[in-house]
Formats: sequence, structure tokens, C-alpha cells
Amino acid sequence: MSLGSIFWSTIRLMDDDWSAAQDSIGQRGTSVLHVIREEELTNFTFDGLKRRLGVHPETLSRILYRLEEKGIIEKATKGYNVTRKAQQLLRQHPTYETQPTVPILQTLLSPDIPVQQIISSLIGKWFGSLRWVGYSETPEGTALKWITEDGGTQIEAIFTEGTLSIEAKPLTEKDLNKTLKASYQLIAYITKLYSRPAQVRPIAFLAHYSLHYVAS
Repeated sequence: MSLGSIFWSTIRLMDDDWSAAQDSIGQRGTSVLHVIREEELTNFTFDGLKRRLGVHPETLSRILYRLEEKGIIEKATKGYNVTRKAQQLLRQHPTYETQPTVPILQTLLSPDIPVQQIISSLIGKWFGSLRWVGYSETPEGTALKWITEDGGTQIEAIFTEGTLSIEAKPLTEKDLNKTLKASYQLIAYITKLYSRPAQVRPIAFLAHYSLHYVAS
């Protein structure tokens, strides 16, 4: 069998696995898969996913149990991990229906900032109205995700090489001021983790239309 034939046979098998996974877990289970896929989640918590989806705890428990049976997720010390098998399937089936994000802050990080230490300090933390959802790890960097207590807005801290970006994803909340307030709570918490303020150099703060909105 040629290398090309092996490749396409593998893709067909992955397509079959993906279709079977969706068929076996039902519509609600598929909605969980869509969130995992959209957010590229590596790890997530039960409460965070519950707020993100707005589903009843018992319903989510049943869905996660089925996903665990299918080898899509596995229990971890903190929440659930998305398995390597699932990550491979999800990469082959990217989502195109993603919620738009609002850029809040972009900051250059000095090379001597202990980024991994800061990430470890942020994972799992609740503060203000923000509740921990989970994180994603990609070759580009690490994205930490929170959601407001009412499930209206998701806030992300994205660490890439030498850069920190804060983005907001309005889900049901239409009041941008509330979104900005939640973002500032995250920014204030991250700022406290720095021992030397000079290590952080903001290069962009708020999208232009956000500034206009607040001023109006």
C-alpha cells in the first residue's frame, strides 16, 4: 500500500471515529464536544463547563461519564483532561462557528519574567466575578480561560512567546462595560504576580471601539 493510501485510510478511520463519537453521545454531548473543540481545551473543570454551557449539573455529569467511557476525556487531579486521541480527532474537525472575541490588552513580557510560574499561579484561581474554566496548550502558547459567574462572558489570558494578551468573548452578556470590568479583575490579579512592575510594558490597551464605547 502506498504512503498516500495509508494517509487517506487513516483520515477515513478518524472521520468514522468522529461520527461514531457524536452519534453515541447525543445532541447534548455533541455540544460539549463543540465547546472543547472551539476552545481547544486541554483541561477543564466541571463547574467551568457547566457555566459555559448553561446545563444542569446532573445532565453534564451523564455527558461527561459517556465521554469518559468513549476515551475522549479522563479524570485528572483538577477537573478533566482531554485525551490525546480526542485532541487528534478535534484537530481533524475544526469548528468554524466561533464566538468573536474583544481584544482588551496586549503586553510585552520581559525575557526574565517567570511565565510558567505565573501560569501555574493562575490555573484554577477564582477572583471577583470570574470563575475558572480551563486551559488550552498549543504550539503557539497557553490560553487560560475564565467565565463570569452568570456565564455571560468568557475571559482569556493568552501567553505566547514574549507576549500576554487579554481577550473577552461575550456569550450572553451584551453590556461591554461588564465585560471590561471582568477583564480588569483578571488584569489586576496578574499584575499582583509581578514583583517588578518594569518587567511589563503595555503596547496596546483596549480596542479602539471599546474606548469609544466607554467614553460615550
